[in-house]
Amino acid sequence: MKQSFELSYSNAITTFLEEQKMCLFITTYQAGKLIIISSKDGQLIQTPISFKKPMGIAIDGTKMAVACLDELCFFSKNENTAPFVNNEDQQYDAIYLQRATYHTGTLDVHDLCFGDGMIWGINTLFSCISVFDINHSFRPKWKPPFISQLVPEDRCHLNGMVLKDGVPKYVTALSEDDVKQGWRKNKLNTGVLMEVPSGEIILSGLSMPHSPRFYKDELYLLESGTGSLVKVNLAENSRELVVSFDCFIRGLSFHEHYAIIGKSQIRETSTDFNDLPIKENSKHAGVIIFCMKTQKIIGEIHYTADVQEIFDVGVFENVVNAVVVTNEIEKLKDVITFPGNVFKRMEKEG
Repeated sequence: MKQSFELSYSNAITTFLEEQKMCLFITTYQAGKLIIISSKDGQLIQTPISFKKPMGIAIDGTKMAVACLDELCFFSKNENTAPFVNNEDQQYDAIYLQRATYHTGTLDVHDLCFGDGMIWGINTLFSCISVFDINHSFRPKWKPPFISQLVPEDRCHLNGMVLKDGVPKYVTALSEDDVKQGWRKNKLNTGVLMEVPSGEIILSGLSMPHSPRFYKDELYLLESGTGSLVKVNLAENSRELVVSFDCFIRGLSFHEHYAIIGKSQIRETSTDFNDLPIKENSKHAGVIIFCMKTQKIIGEIHYTADVQEIFDVGVFENVVNAVVVTNEIEKLKDVITFPGNVFKRMEKEG
């Protein structure tokens, strides 16, 4: 069945994107898509790209990586390929071409970041922070002190990570359990924020924490279970409520003085989230644009079809319309690039 990705949105969303000269992206593992959202002449434009269960996305300059079901996909920005990608209907000013794939096996990688000459990922299945290369599925670099061994049991649902000076600095998990899927038994207020590498628990009693991020040198995170954006006081190991959206939120990015936040639908059939008090207000997946200065919502996107759960959200800065081109696009398999040049391989004669 063809997916329509029907949505509704406030006019302020298109105005915001055009004024900021940027476009957004979201990952929806449930729908199997990375969706790029841009605006042209007051109309919202979506570009869905298919991946196997996409989760975290890392962007660093011209580099981009996507964490998928059993692989990491790497892309490089290359505008020289515009003649082979652009058409009458779509003109892209940022084109990311797939350059490599690491086959990791099914690790359930969540947050993903470039840093310190390597790619860091939250390896949720093995309850650790990992780096990735061509030699192994992963190389473990850190695990919470309460995790006794590296086994594929998703013991504490380690999920979020933020880097500082090129290395992981803080992580979030849904519990401190050390048994197979122990986090599931009581997840409403057992979440933690930890410092890396010490493993010190900065905050406990969190409601399903996700997406730790720095904004103006201060740490923020989402408490998905209560629909709250909170600011962390690292000096006092405390937190301050910034705003409650009263719906299930996951995925956080900052641009200028705006917070871009993903929200997800809690399905009637959900076994993990049915007991959350915000369930009744979590009817639609989408995106919230929140102004940190005025403390007001600028605009929202609501999906009415196909998209139910969102994991990551982010921004292509100074880009009006971006596209991510995977190796599945037949017409680009013969496009060859090297620094400053692009060619299309000649077809064989006869």
